[in-house]
Amino acid sequence: MAAKTWKEWEKPLIELEAGLAKLKQQVEALAGPQRVALEEKIEDLERRRDNYINVMYSRLGPWEKVLVARAEKRPYTLDYINALFTDFVELEGDRRFGADKAIVGGPARFEGRPVMVLGHQKGRNIQERALRNFGMAKPEGYRKAIRLMDMADRFRMPVVTFVDTPAADPGVESESRGISEAIAASMLKMFELQTPVVSVVIGEGGSGGAIGIACANTVLMLEHSIYSVIPPEGCAAILWRDPEKAPQAAAALKLTADNALELGLVDKVLPNPEEGPTAIRPKRLRSCAGRFPSRWPTSCPSRPNSSRAQRYEKFRAMGRTLGPNAVANV
Repeated sequence: MAAKTWKEWEKPLIELEAGLAKLKQQVEALAGPQRVALEEKIEDLERRRDNYINVMYSRLGPWEKVLVARAEKRPYTLDYINALFTDFVELEGDRRFGADKAIVGGPARFEGRPVMVLGHQKGRNIQERALRNFGMAKPEGYRKAIRLMDMADRFRMPVVTFVDTPAADPGVESESRGISEAIAASMLKMFELQTPVVSVVIGEGGSGGAIGIACANTVLMLEHSIYSVIPPEGCAAILWRDPEKAPQAAAALKLTADNALELGLVDKVLPNPEEGPTAIRPKRLRSCAGRFPSRWPTSCPSRPNSSRAQRYEKFRAMGRTLGPNAVANV
């Protein structure tokens, strides 16, 4: 039976990490040959752990990648902002209804140059998840994103977005406040921007909730993340009337980073470092940015309309065009 959560699937690694933590605590109380022997044992276990990670993550199937993309230990948007940017000032509110904690954003500096950075933010415990609504933005979240992108356009600041959401908020209140219109308006604003935009899928790229802040000149995707029109459970419930068939749905949806690259939906897949995709370490997060310096926007082009035109042509080229006789032959 397929695992249902990341913890269930990665249990052996979690137990190994816990054992290593205990051994490292014991080292502090030892001295002499005993300490040396225990340190050698720890080094051996760390090598075995790294080998296990390399083998385990090299054999992931679509459903396992879904679980890894949802892992609670995975770095979130604020982790990347704190590791990669300086002078970040979070701005809140959409100036129309209220504040949405599922999307964070504000001006910052990247390598000393001003940029506007925003993205979905999830929580790691019950309280944070309730506050962030599991990373599912409401209309006011997308309208806040519009406000920030409009500010970036006025001040000619490049825009960087981090995508990590299962979907937009599906609640009745969000529907009553126009969630579909808010997503569409956010997409429209991104296509109108004269500044360059880079979007990075860092976890879940779910449906309209993701594309609402991912209409970028360059779309990057972490190796063990997903990008899909619907969560696998929802797809399985619709197609087979059985959410338990989510693993089959994950395979059918072509939601992995390699699939997205093959389909032309993303421009580059960023490989994870050796310690795996669920480690929150500043050095590890900075290494991600180091893999695409030529694609990271640090200034606006001399011709403002060039970014907008390139973005438009990029998304117009997606998909497959059927010939005039294709429908008749189906």
